Amino acid sequence: MNIQEYFTRISYNESHKDADLQALTVIFQHHIQAIPFENLSMHCGETIRLDLQSTYNKIVRKKRGGWCLESNHLLFWALQELGYDVCILGGNSYEPAERAYTTEINHILLKVVIKGNSYIVDAGFGGAYQAWQPLMLISGKDQPQVPGTFRFMEDNGTWYFEKVKRKHYIPEQSVPFTDTPELGNIRKIYTFTLEPRHINDFQELNTYLQVSPDTILQKKSICSLQTTEGLYALVGWTFTEMKYNYMEDMDLVQITTLTDEEVEKTLKDKFNIVLENKLVP
Repeated sequence: MNIQEYFTRISYNESHKDADLQALTVIFQHHIQAIPFENLSMHCGETIRLDLQSTYNKIVRKKRGGWCLESNHLLFWALQELGYDVCILGGNSYEPAERAYTTEINHILLKVVIKGNSYIVDAGFGGAYQAWQPLMLISGKDQPQVPGTFRFMEDNGTWYFEKVKRKHYIPEQSVPFTDTPELGNIRKIYTFTLEPRHINDFQELNTYLQVSPDTILQKKSICSLQTTEGLYALVGWTFTEMKYNYMEDMDLVQITTLTDEEVEKTLKDKFNIVLENKLVP
């Protein structure tokens, strides 16, 4: 595995002598704009293996994406190689339908310490809840970014990660709508503690997510990628293009339903993904 090959994969060609916040931010942005969040392997008969060599071969050499376990594991390796003080944490994501956080850990994220300050770096959430910059680990402080305002709240050693929602403008609809009927404009994302984890702690989860029929990852084929202006998302046959802050505090959302042939073409054109096996959206 070669850090230069990883840099080529994410189109990063700047100096990285210093393991500082500036380099971390730029590398992170290149990563999320080059490597899609996707679970397509599950929907084209491939097994997802959770070891670094497999992840590296899949994402760097085969130019695929991956889900949080893969994308953040690869980023963890890259940041370690560059001399960052980085560790793996485990998160419990929020299920809007249940109005609750999962009881079991089902997400992986990274904590990076630079000059005594801790930052949360998570390249594996995908969609509209993907932060574009490292977030300072500080409770109760609004951290505005292009995708929206993020914040952490800490309570008794448990950290809560959330985002302030923005309205959506869909050209076909004359009235903007918000994505969930939840009260208020806060979207809970996940909780986590600062207990360091090892990738092997997630092996069982990796297997479970691939076999359990009731996870969203089993029910839907998902591929999303951050762009310079917003994001692309392909869920099943539905392709969504989002442009952030298209109008004051409002995101532009364009939705298209694709045919099977168009799904394959869209994966290639928008996500730079060519699958080896047949995808069943």
